[in-house]
Amino acid sequence: MTTILVAGCSDRAVNNLPVGPAAYQAIADQDGRTSLNEVLQAGDRLSIRVIGEPELTSDQYYVDANGFVQVPLAGEVAAAGKSPRQLREDIVARLSSRYIRNPDVSVIVIETTRNTYSVEGDVREPGVFEVGPDTTLLTAMARAKSPTNVAKLDEIMIFRTVNGQHMGARFDIKQIRAGNAPDPRVLAGDMVVVGHSNAKGIWRDILTAAPLLNVFILLNSNVFN
Repeated sequence: MTTILVAGCSDRAVNNLPVGPAAYQAIADQDGRTSLNEVLQAGDRLSIRVIGEPELTSDQYYVDANGFVQVPLAGEVAAAGKSPRQLREDIVARLSSRYIRNPDVSVIVIETTRNTYSVEGDVREPGVFEVGPDTTLLTAMARAKSPTNVAKLDEIMIFRTVNGQHMGARFDIKQIRAGNAPDPRVLAGDMVVVGHSNAKGIWRDILTAAPLLNVFILLNSNVFN
């Protein structure tokens, strides 16, 4: 019966998120040129000024929940995950290609959301934590009091908005701890999710219930003797 139970509850879902070097590329982790404090994120309020174009100039531009900012004439421009300089360059390119010759654009962050990330799934203390310039995946695991004993350690996922697109990648924390893979950075707005090993979860439940099962067997044997 135990064998059937474990086999019937084995992991069936296939995780198709990129792994290995492709994982770091997916979340753009190898680009260390942009400081954490410069990265725009959903909820940021921006001042965008276009010299000589008062209808485009405002201190009330917001990065929306999907990571975009709406700029008249330029349209919907990806902002989350970029620096103000990168956003400025994109706006200049949009405006100069359509309406304005050599636009003079500035982008300044007026208000920013608190720099936090979340940890969910099979960790001992999931929650929302404040990010720092040196926060990595191992740091995030430590802040969440480490994965549980039924966590799937080769299925630690980071979800991030990169250039307005929602991206995800999967990492093997055992390889990172052993020094065989880089420890990816965790940025503001990231969501870290620790997978669950169904097989280990079933065995944990069986072992936890084992004393009760023994008592049940003994009681039944006494009834029939």
